[in-house]
Amino acid sequence: MRRIVLAFVLCCALCTATFAAEAKQALILAAFGTSEPAATVALEDIGKAYTASGQPIIWAYSSNIIRKKLAGQGKPVHSVSEAMDTAAAQGATELLIQSLHIVPAEEYIKIQRQIVQNLCAKPNRFTAVRLGHPLLESAQDQQEVILALQQGLPAQRKPSDAVIFMGHGNDRGAGDLILDSMARALHEKDARMWLATVEGAHSFDKVLPQLKAQKIKRVWLVPFMLVAGDHARNDMAGAEPDSWASQLKAAGMDVKPVLAGLGSNKAIQQIFLRHSATAADDLVSGKQTRE
Repeated sequence: MRRIVLAFVLCCALCTATFAAEAKQALILAAFGTSEPAATVALEDIGKAYTASGQPIIWAYSSNIIRKKLAGQGKPVHSVSEAMDTAAAQGATELLIQSLHIVPAEEYIKIQRQIVQNLCAKPNRFTAVRLGHPLLESAQDQQEVILALQQGLPAQRKPSDAVIFMGHGNDRGAGDLILDSMARALHEKDARMWLATVEGAHSFDKVLPQLKAQKIKRVWLVPFMLVAGDHARNDMAGAEPDSWASQLKAAGMDVKPVLAGLGSNKAIQQIFLRHSATAADDLVSGKQTRE
């Protein structure tokens, strides 16, 4: 009997070693998504930064609304759970899921939930699943993002020009506090740079009086989002009376919109790549996979 047990243990050990040696990794890039064709260039740019390493990508969008709209146009995109199923079908045994969200707010929490639900519903398919952090979580991230934003400004921007970055914002989860810290740090670095958000505590209504008080003549509007999608093209730079651009023009300011998402900024790409390289929490084993 002892010989049988020993043989069984040795067999399991050999099978485990073989499985580990043959582990196939897959990379899932999980963005909020966009249905604006012109905005996809930022996603393509960040995708190129990842494929430069030779690793194929499986794309996923966290926005149910955008995925439904694209599916209706015959352009389906995976949810994170569907992307995990695709990776398993392709023979992957280890996953790296990189969030391309700006802060760990509602959409980031959503993909965490989808990952856990998928692992619980379909166990034993992956030996490891790691999740890369979104763009802004640490003090290091904040300083690197500020530098990336400064480097990414148009060369025509003068020190006397104001710059307003449009973030999406969120009043749920940790995102609002992180964006609050980011807004303060950005303004401390350059007193004519502001971060305002569509949702959350830092609305544009709080920035506009400051611009008027400083008698700003020219304002650059720049998306603080991965893509320059609907919010950037309409709420920020649109012709509607309540857009940021229209309100600034009504106040007598010269407005210069920049319709380029953060995904096209090479320094921003490097931050995401760093987060992927240092992703350590294995959601399968609950252990740290890297020191």
